[in-house]
Amino acid sequence: MLLSNPLLSAALFGTAFLAPCTVVGQTLQHRPEKPAPPAPQAKSEVTPAPPSQPVLPSGTCLQVEIWRNYRMKAGGVLEGRLVYPVYVDGNLVVPADTLVRGTVVELQPDRKARWHARLRGDFTPFHTAMVQFDQLALPGGSQAIQTNGAVTGAPVLHLFAPGAAPKRSFVGKYWDLAKMRLHEQVAFITDPGLGQRALQLLYRQLPYHPEHIPAHTAWTFELAAPLPLPDEARSAEAPAVPTTVAGRPEVWSVRALLTSEVTSATAKPGDPVQALVVEPVFDKDRQLVVPQGSTLVGRVTTAKSARSLGRNGKLRFTFQQVRFPQGTGQPVEGALSGATAQGATGLSLDAEGTVTPKNQSSVIAPLLLTMLAGRALDSDGNLTAQTGVSSNGFGLVGRVVGIAAGSRNIAAGLGFYAAALSTYENFLRPGHDVDFPKDTRIEIETTPLRAPVLKPSGQ
Repeated sequence: MLLSNPLLSAALFGTAFLAPCTVVGQTLQHRPEKPAPPAPQAKSEVTPAPPSQPVLPSGTCLQVEIWRNYRMKAGGVLEGRLVYPVYVDGNLVVPADTLVRGTVVELQPDRKARWHARLRGDFTPFHTAMVQFDQLALPGGSQAIQTNGAVTGAPVLHLFAPGAAPKRSFVGKYWDLAKMRLHEQVAFITDPGLGQRALQLLYRQLPYHPEHIPAHTAWTFELAAPLPLPDEARSAEAPAVPTTVAGRPEVWSVRALLTSEVTSATAKPGDPVQALVVEPVFDKDRQLVVPQGSTLVGRVTTAKSARSLGRNGKLRFTFQQVRFPQGTGQPVEGALSGATAQGATGLSLDAEGTVTPKNQSSVIAPLLLTMLAGRALDSDGNLTAQTGVSSNGFGLVGRVVGIAAGSRNIAAGLGFYAAALSTYENFLRPGHDVDFPKDTRIEIETTPLRAPVLKPSGQ
């Protein structure tokens, strides 16, 4: 019956014929071989990567101070020492007192000093030395450095805030001022370098004298190109741990550089102030709290410009935040506790962080010069002695002229001129401003307002 249907018979016949072929095809197909397991590799010793060579980046600020007098001569070679250490990534790489060599590349006229001296009979053509530092003496040997030119050298003033003093009366303040001046006069004789100081006093009486770059003159400059340092320059100096007092909050001492000029001549209360942290700060547990490269952000709180009648300027600024290099910030409360200023005018720093020029006015000098000038008009006494004592106007030149002229009027005129000049400088001239140029080194006493400070990543 099935065979009677030709189509069904053909279908069954084809299926029976193809089934063995399919089975045979599946049986003869080669299966892929399993890949052989990889041969175990020998374990290689993992060697730690050598530490990277420390590099001082371009723009690193250095301050150099000379320790002896040098002749004011173009092309002269001088040697100084770093005032502060240099850190890279929180590690000390160049310690303080490292020897630095430089050259006087140019002498520029100092017109202010010239006119000030000529009023006293000193006709020396005063100059300002422009110095280029080009060598840094490291433990592995001297290394050439490229700088962008040093700021005009000036004597270094190290300011440190005294402890909080009780309020004094008007008489008490002047009594303290008199004692301070007495100590300065005694120190003039007892401190080392008396010979050089006496020589400078003699120079002031001469109409012409040699020029010198005085000892303790300092220059501030920045590196114009990155400076690779030898590997042995990296030092594992133990971090300074802040001192703490039981019952009082921890205080951080932050050393930084002002990123812009701050002066009492133009500053106003509320003006922003920023400083770049140049040394890492560690807490009492030796944990990094303020990394190098952080920024102190603050504002001017007190600013008074210098005025007539010898009234000096006044400047004070505080800091309210420290910004870490990663962009995060930390509120702080800090005031100036120390600074390294440059300039001929002495500055004083009180316990609150206010900076003012020291009052150099003296009532004794004008009165004494006036009394000496009047001696020339007395008819009694030796004429030569009286004219020599009275003629104080132009140093040695004035004395020679007063004695040689043999005239009481000329000697008295020179004496009264000196008295008038002293009166102007002590009472009538404008006062001095407080000037902190860019890259001035400052020290801030800060107290964190929130604790603990998060340790920056990678530290």
